Amino acid sequence: MDHDESFRLHGRWLSRTVADVVELFRGYSGQWWIAGGWAIEAFTNIARPHSDIDPSIPRSDTSLFRAHFHERYDIWVADQGSLRPLEGLSGGVPLSCNNLWLRASQSKLWEYDLLLMDAGPAGWFYKRDPRVRLPFDQILWTKDGVRYLRPEVQLLFKAPGLRRQDQLDFDAALPLLDAPARHWLRTALQTAHPEHPWANALS
Repeated sequence: MDHDESFRLHGRWLSRTVADVVELFRGYSGQWWIAGGWAIEAFTNIARPHSDIDPSIPRSDTSLFRAHFHERYDIWVADQGSLRPLEGLSGGVPLSCNNLWLRASQSKLWEYDLLLMDAGPAGWFYKRDPRVRLPFDQILWTKDGVRYLRPEVQLLFKAPGLRRQDQLDFDAALPLLDAPARHWLRTALQTAHPEHPWANALS
C-alpha cells in the first residue's frame, strides 16, 4: 500500500489553510515551510481543490518537532502504507518514513500531513536519487512572510506519481518558471527519472 492508498484508507481530514499552518508553528524554534500543492498554488496564484496541506520540516528536526507538539497533537508515523502512533515507537521515526500525520486526539479528524525532507545546513538532496541536490537556501522562497518549497523542487517530488493534480500543477507552473528553474528541473528529471514526459516540455 503506497502513501496515497493509505491516505484514502485512513483519512478523513479537516480543511486547513496556509493561515492555519502559520498559527500551528507559532512559537516553534525550528525550520518549517509549506510544500505540496499549496506551494505550487502560492507560486501560480491559480487555485485548485486540495485534500490536505503539507507543512514540511528537515528530517533532522524530527525530535525537536516531537518535543514541541506531542502534548498538543496525536502524531502518527505514515510509513510505506502503514500507520503507527509515534508515541512509544521504539527507535523513533524510521528513515524510510517521509510523513507524519497530526490530529488533536484519536477521536478527531486528521489535520496536517507533515513532510520530512532530507534538508539542513549542509544542503538538500533528493531521496530517490541523491545525485540531485541543492544548497538549503536555494530550495525555498518566501511570499507574504511564509516560506514555500520552490516550484521546480516541488514538481520534482510530484513527477513520479503523475496523478491528475500533479499534471495540473505542472501545467499551471510551467509558463511561469524562469529559464534557470526550467533547466534545473529538466536536468533533475533526466538524472532521476529518465524518459519522464515533462522533460521535453521543459526544453
